[in-house]
Amino acid sequence: MATKIRLKRMGAKKRPFYRVVVADARAPRDGKFIEEIGYYDPATEPATIKIDEEKALKWLTDGAKPSDTAKSLLQKQGIMAKFTESRK
Repeated sequence: MATKIRLKRMGAKKRPFYRVVVADARAPRDGKFIEEIGYYDPATEPATIKIDEEKALKWLTDGAKPSDTAKSLLQKQGIMAKFTESRK
């Protein structure tokens, strides 16, 4: 099963809040997911990003591919750097 790390949109209209989840690549954006690994709130100043590093690294080593936005969030948290170091 192909898995992706991506964002699940939540929150009110014009007030988005996102959960960072691991989901089957074929599942819809706000549909069924396997595990929640963090959240992202762009409405705060500065934007709030909280991702469980241990869970994220586990899923990345298991082969989950992050979406573009999820990848940038992982890079801001320093998780992608640790993942690439561990692969060398």
